[in-house]
Amino acid sequence: MFHITRKGDYAIRGMVYLAGRPRDKVTMLRDISARVDVPQALLAKIFQHLNKTGLVRSYRGAGGGFHLGRPAKDISLLDIIEAVDGPISMNLCIIERGSCGREPFCSVHPVWIAMQEKFKSELGRISLQKLAKKQL
Repeated sequence: MFHITRKGDYAIRGMVYLAGRPRDKVTMLRDISARVDVPQALLAKIFQHLNKTGLVRSYRGAGGGFHLGRPAKDISLLDIIEAVDGPISMNLCIIERGSCGREPFCSVHPVWIAMQEKFKSELGRISLQKLAKKQL
């Protein structure tokens, strides 16, 4: 069964919250954590990873915190999920093409590919900007 991991869910919650804030305003991690109901220590690890991928920017020190790394309209759910969980795959045989000896004659393989493309397309179409507007 495919599912969004807890880490992915928490990353999305935090990013949607940041998308509703002014882009030039730095928000402290403890405030984000409290608003999105995610343990601060876990959110810190997730946001460190999001910082490395450029989806958020971090600032250290007394006035430190986070803000989006690029405009909310340019960040999709797909970007966030794949940043924290890696590439989405409907089946193991799609992760590494040619890894399954059944691929040339498997009647289900094209179905997995089509499903994955549709799923990723839909996630890529949903921007943080749209989600933040619904949150307000």
